[in-house]
Amino acid sequence: MSEGNFPFGMPIRRVVQKDRGPKRVFVLGVYASAVHARWVDPEGAQVIKALGVASEPYIFWRGEGVEDILSVIDVPPEAGRLVPASKHLNGPSGRSLDEQYLAPLGLTRENAWLCDLVPYSCMNPHQLLAVQDRYTPVAQRFALPPAKWPRVPNKLTDAPRRAEIAAELHESRADILITLGDLPLKWFTAAFGSERSLGAYGRDLESYGRLHDLEVEGRRLKLLLLVHPRQAAGLAGHNPAWRSIHEGWVHEVAPAVTQMEQRLS
Repeated sequence: MSEGNFPFGMPIRRVVQKDRGPKRVFVLGVYASAVHARWVDPEGAQVIKALGVASEPYIFWRGEGVEDILSVIDVPPEAGRLVPASKHLNGPSGRSLDEQYLAPLGLTRENAWLCDLVPYSCMNPHQLLAVQDRYTPVAQRFALPPAKWPRVPNKLTDAPRRAEIAAELHESRADILITLGDLPLKWFTAAFGSERSLGAYGRDLESYGRLHDLEVEGRRLKLLLLVHPRQAAGLAGHNPAWRSIHEGWVHEVAPAVTQMEQRLS
């Protein structure tokens, strides 16, 4: 199923969990990422530092294989070429998930079912400006596909989408639901009785990253509320206070949560 197309024409596709076997935890993020390229003109001068040009090949992609992905995108020589963007711009959330969330809990991806509120890449305001100012004029000049990249929606879920996520959660058979940041709380778990933000549960290590009771459509779960990977990995726009709290959780709290998780599984 395609949700549109990126600059230079690659389809925007739904990115969902492929391994549908039973899992120990269910991880809920916000929206799928994209493969980012640096676009240079025929003389090698930079046009855009990081432009989304393809859907990530799997959910919470770790950033490998960029060159192979870019090699299949048709860019006319007169429009320049695409080269990999800086490493930290491809797959940072996937790497953070493995290293700063799953590993501290003694888990790997084999134990986790991954899901996003919006299961396809969305165009943020920075990308929108880049597309409008740089890509669209070139696309018109050289008859390239116009970008049909959906913007981040005002409402990240509706009732049908929440029902889809709940069905995935049930299929996963996970006993623990891990939410990444405020938005999964606001747009999914709040519909089942949780608070709508991390801050509502406290803003210190004594309250962060504990297990809470949650019932989703008759199934009793434990809810583990953690920061968005942007915070844990110290990415652009992160909050240093939340990053410090998560680092404390990794070293001081996650081992106890692991013991609880093992008793539940």
